[in-house]
Amino acid sequence: MFIKHFDQCSEFTAGDGSILREFLHPDKADLQLRYSLAHATVSPGRRTAPHCLNTSEVYYILQGRGRMTIGGESADVDPGCTIYIPPNVVQYIENIGDSDLLFLCIVDPAWRVEDEQILDESD
Repeated sequence: MFIKHFDQCSEFTAGDGSILREFLHPDKADLQLRYSLAHATVSPGRRTAPHCLNTSEVYYILQGRGRMTIGGESADVDPGCTIYIPPNVVQYIENIGDSDLLFLCIVDPAWRVEDEQILDESD
């Protein structure tokens, strides 16, 4: 049985500027998974850097209010929203609320640094 508590996951700043805690990753535990699962935090008034992955990604909003931009199209999101992000499409999320924006990130196949491109703000 594999159980991991939130407090057991080290917090780090991702390349896109979000604060992440990685729950599940097939390279970091003996797990039969294709995907990775992480918890992300974006502070009020902040946004992630525009970036794209070679893989698909899903966000599930837990808390706060955000504005998700995928491929130049934007929509407001709040708790209970599930967002599909296709591979190789520029994306970012902005916290438009007064509290932390918290969401889960599922990347399939599992996230790897070589599969992500962080773009300059001018891109």
